[in-house]
Amino acid sequence: MTVEALHRYTLAESPTGDPRSLAALAEILDADATAAGFGTDRERHPTGDHLIWSLGASGGAPGTLLFLTHYDTVWPVGTLRAMPWAVDGDVIRGPGVYDTKSGIAALLTAVAAVRAPHPEIRVVVVADEEVGSPTATGLVESEARRAEAVLGLEPPHPGGDLKTGRRGSTRARIEVTGVEAHAALDPDAGASAIDELVDQLIRVRAIGRGRPVLVNTGTIAGGGRTNVVAGSAHADLGLRFADPEDERAVLGELTALRPVRDRATVGTRLLSHRPTWRPSPAGDRLLARIVAVAAGLGQPLDGRPADGAADTNTTGALGRPTVDGLAPRGGGAHARTEWVSAAGITERVALITALLSGL
Repeated sequence: MTVEALHRYTLAESPTGDPRSLAALAEILDADATAAGFGTDRERHPTGDHLIWSLGASGGAPGTLLFLTHYDTVWPVGTLRAMPWAVDGDVIRGPGVYDTKSGIAALLTAVAAVRAPHPEIRVVVVADEEVGSPTATGLVESEARRAEAVLGLEPPHPGGDLKTGRRGSTRARIEVTGVEAHAALDPDAGASAIDELVDQLIRVRAIGRGRPVLVNTGTIAGGGRTNVVAGSAHADLGLRFADPEDERAVLGELTALRPVRDRATVGTRLLSHRPTWRPSPAGDRLLARIVAVAAGLGQPLDGRPADGAADTNTTGALGRPTVDGLAPRGGGAHARTEWVSAAGITERVALITALLSGL
């Protein structure tokens, strides 16, 4: 059943920011969630709705368990033509099978199968996770505050180990406004936004130097004609942080950037922000309980921090007990080699089923 569901989810291509495609998959997911016993709701957004599923506690079990996952992928509609669904022994291929549609399929199969008393189960299925969840972060925060534990259904470490921390991840845009003028007849009447942006990016490079901070200038755009002094320009930065203090310092310096040129203006705004999630005693205790449950199923597991970011950055940074990486093992996230293990799906269904009543 789980592989059949994953097949349907994969054929419903769902790139971030494509509301029509996301809506088509959302209908399928909500129907499967209803069949599994969930009540369904949505937080609606023009770029794609976030799905909210809830199942009341049974047998008097206390507390609330929150699962986080997402149904958007990095793959544009049409990717299936060059990267079709395929099953070859234990290997299942297709856009989004590993990141992270197999996690959704495993969760719904587990919830449909659970019979033992369990706490309230809530699930947030985000529509824009792959671009930093700019519209979902508030929802994730509010749901996390009411949960005793948060489990992320992102892909695990290679081999299946879980994730107990993540680098902070921020997308920031530096925006520059200059003064347009004829580039040959009256260049001094202008102030080049592109030249200003170049100087600001040199400053940005210096801000990251000497700290364990990754700074990547991902895109640059600006100007319009070679005979016009550029009136506007911007650059989008991707930043990764291992330490919250470095995160605060670097973001503070970015927002404090000031123009080099008298008639230019410079501003910085955050496009998305996921705070640094560092391992915590509460998270370590949650991991220990999961490892013990897995051991009882004959599944050896461990956990460690990860470099990539996800919505669990938000919950972990809030201090909520959080463990991520509960999607099935596989590989090739965001690559045309993306695959998920059929045996890994079976393992995760068994583990999630046990966790629903064993945490």
